[in-house]
Formats: sequence, structure tokens, C-alpha cells
Amino acid sequence: MQTVAANAFSRSFTGILMMCAGVACLSVNDAIGKTLAADYSPVQILFLRNVIALPVAILIALRMGGTAALRSYRPAAHLVRAVLWLCAATLFFTGLTYLGLAEATTLIFAAPVFITALSALLLKEYVGWRRWSAVLVGFLGVLVVVRPGSAAFQTAALFPLATALFYAALMISARWVDPRESVWTLMLYLVGAGALLSGIVSPFVWSTIRVEDLWLFLAIALFGTAGMTLMTQAFRFAPAAVVAPFDYTALLWATVLGWLIWSEVPDLATYIGAGIIILSGLFIVFRERQLDE
Repeated sequence: MQTVAANAFSRSFTGILMMCAGVACLSVNDAIGKTLAADYSPVQILFLRNVIALPVAILIALRMGGTAALRSYRPAAHLVRAVLWLCAATLFFTGLTYLGLAEATTLIFAAPVFITALSALLLKEYVGWRRWSAVLVGFLGVLVVVRPGSAAFQTAALFPLATALFYAALMISARWVDPRESVWTLMLYLVGAGALLSGIVSPFVWSTIRVEDLWLFLAIALFGTAGMTLMTQAFRFAPAAVVAPFDYTALLWATVLGWLIWSEVPDLATYIGAGIIILSGLFIVFRERQLDE
């Protein structure tokens, strides 16, 4: 019995470490994206990131899932998911050109709130009054950060908020993928289809790449792929309710990186709103865990 408990603790601890490392990688990815977005179109950034990351994604898929990971039973579902992901990433990088890294990251935390609302509205899943209350509280936190109608309101705040909505739709769209496909197939096709779609648009927004920026494009592909892989593995080692809350460590990394690189210091309202949104998201995660048990 003690051995089983020790193994469970070890796997959970490993999952938490992977989640934290993955979040850190994606936070660095966002910081690099904010840097590049000052001179390049978000679509061009995403195209180069996906093209560079695609060979790595293929190798990871083959290593973890074998040749079966290369096969899709519903390619159209992956195409739709790629569109949602590109919309989310484009909106986020656009928002980063106007907002601080921590503020934009905070608004992304509204994704679990949107997922709960969309699952009820689009998938007709039952959502009880407790989770609906959490959704309303989460939106209250968003209002605290955005502050519509005040002098502090920025229209650019709508970009990361829209990103959270598209990201929520992306998570829900996983239901459309054939259940025979592994998580590695999802990752591979998301990167591949993302490269294809962004490649179609890139020629219309292309800017000549400066030699000194090449390492940034390489780094954003490296950190983005590493972050996605580590977070995916985290959910394989431990239950979602255990590792999901550590997604919120992104705010810590975003605050530190924003301060170090751009001397950004989020105001008090951003932290208060972030706290409200995080508590709402945590309640939704733990409530869903209770319903699954």
C-alpha cells in the first residue's frame, strides 16, 4: 500500500514539475513573441515558429506514439483546430504589442471560465449553479483588470480576452477528434496545419528578416515546442486537477520577464483581477474533479 502511495506521489510530483517547466517555457515563448511582434507580423512569426518546430514535432510524435501518431482519422477536425489556434495566437501577439506581458497573461486566465460557458452553450453539457457562479465571478475578475468605462481602459485588452475565447474553443474542439488518435497526433497536426495555414497568409504580410533576429525565431520555436510537450506530458503523469492549477504560475513568470525586459510593473487592479480569475478557475477545476469521481 505504501509503495502504491509513494508511486502516486512521485508521479504527481513529476507531473507538477513538468507543468511548471512547461509554463515557464511558454512564458519565455510569449516574451520572445512580444519582442518580435514589434517588427514582424504575428502571422509571419507563427509561420516561422511552426516550420522550425515541425521536424521536432514529428520526431516527438514518432518517439512517443510510433508511426500510428502520423495518421489522422479526421483531418478536417485538425484543420479547424489549427484555424482556432492561429486566431488565438495572432490575437495574443497583437495584444502584446500594446499591453504589458503580465496584464495580457492575466486575461488569458479567463480561458477555463470560457470553456465552462461554451461547454454548456455549445455542447449542451450540464453546468450546475456553482460552476455558473464561478463563471460570473471569473468575468467579474476580467472587468476588474479591463476596467471598461474608466480612464485606464485600453481597447487592446480585448485582444488577449478574445485569445482566451478562441483558446477555449480550441480545447472544446478536441471532442471532434477521433478518439483513436493520441495526444501526440493532436500536437503534430496542430503544428503542421498551423504551418500550412500561416504559410498561405505569410507572403502578404512578410517583412525581411534581420540576421540578428534569426536566433529569436529559433528560440521561440524551441521554447514553444518544449512548453507544449512538457505540459502534455504533465497531464500524462498526474490527474488534471493536480497539475492544472500550476498553469497559473505563468503570471509569476510574466511579471518577472516583463519587469526584467521592459521595466513593466502591473498595477494593483491587475493583481486583484488576476486573483479573482484564478480563484474562479481553480473552483471550476476542483468542482469538475468532484463530479468525475
